Amino acid sequence: MGLNWFRVPKDIVFGEGALSYLAGLEGKRATLVTGGSSMRKNGFLDEAKAQLEKAGMEVSIVDGVEPNPSIETVVRGGQEMAEFGPDWIVAIGGGSALDAAKIMWVYYEYPDTVFEDLVAGKFPKLRTKAKFIAVPSTSGTASEITAFSVITDTKNHIKYPLVSYEMTPDIALLDAVIPSKMPAHITANTGMDVLAHAVEAWVSTEATSFTDPLAYEAIRLVLKQLPVAFKQPNDIKAREDMHNASALAGMAFTNASLGLIHSLAHKIGGEFGITHGLANAILMPYIIDYNRKATNKVEELEKQLGIENLTVAIQDLNKRLNIPLTLKEVDEVEINEKEYLEVIDRMSKNAFGDPCTLTNPRQSSPEDVKKIYECAFYGTSALEI
Repeated sequence: MGLNWFRVPKDIVFGEGALSYLAGLEGKRATLVTGGSSMRKNGFLDEAKAQLEKAGMEVSIVDGVEPNPSIETVVRGGQEMAEFGPDWIVAIGGGSALDAAKIMWVYYEYPDTVFEDLVAGKFPKLRTKAKFIAVPSTSGTASEITAFSVITDTKNHIKYPLVSYEMTPDIALLDAVIPSKMPAHITANTGMDVLAHAVEAWVSTEATSFTDPLAYEAIRLVLKQLPVAFKQPNDIKAREDMHNASALAGMAFTNASLGLIHSLAHKIGGEFGITHGLANAILMPYIIDYNRKATNKVEELEKQLGIENLTVAIQDLNKRLNIPLTLKEVDEVEINEKEYLEVIDRMSKNAFGDPCTLTNPRQSSPEDVKKIYECAFYGTSALEI
């Protein structure tokens, strides 16, 4: 019997005003990594910079991280850090900014890194030059907690989930005021990402008595508070609960891993550019039903939550969040039937080969994955697969 691990950041600082923690750090230089303009527009980037300067540090900013961060972006970020020489890397923003900053960290400390080695799980030992702090602006990816990063190969249209405990942040700062500025549709998509993380950690073949309570509490909080945060964005209690749920789900899945929901979402995201949380939300009910033949934990979860059918409950939640129930109904990007069917075989093969597939409770195949993709597109039941 092999040994199991449970690893999370050394410190998780949470509550209103958590950004002030940055003023107590020790170091000479810090680099802030962020995405688009939202952190700057809402004043959080300037606040983080001011807190780091209070600590007596010189601060640089690496910005412009795109929604699906590319290999080129993380290499560029590593080069900019190498020119500045930070003692601390502080990522602030959505999951994309946090994911990108983790791999920038690798390229900063090891400029000659070969990306394919990272895909193969060959990570060097980090913290030779800098430590890492993650400040999430969304209650979703839990990248502030996890050993995961998702980077896109834009040339081949493939998202690569990279995994190494070396990338687990040293400190996670959870300030619920930051996600309170999210637009409603981002609240919905990122919140459903939390639910997918927790559900997959719950049924994972690597689930343990350490991860189950965290996954369960995250599921309970999302089902209760996501509709509130969606409808009432300034309800700070709902925002705190969702932010905490994201971190709890992150603690669960970074140790138990994920499953086919994420495998399929990664690959359709690479092909069509659909938002990750939205893809998860649509795919989740179909894959829960697919997995029922291999695990009793879905039924166990339904009993503990006091709900009759988890699949129906998630579809009802999607409706309340204005999320479509099928992939063909998505309107943020165009997924037309002809193009979908042209790439479905490639997507299915790539999704089956995704690392998340390894811990799915039901053993699958490229053929089964294709059937799930078809069910999720047309809205047919996956119970018969």
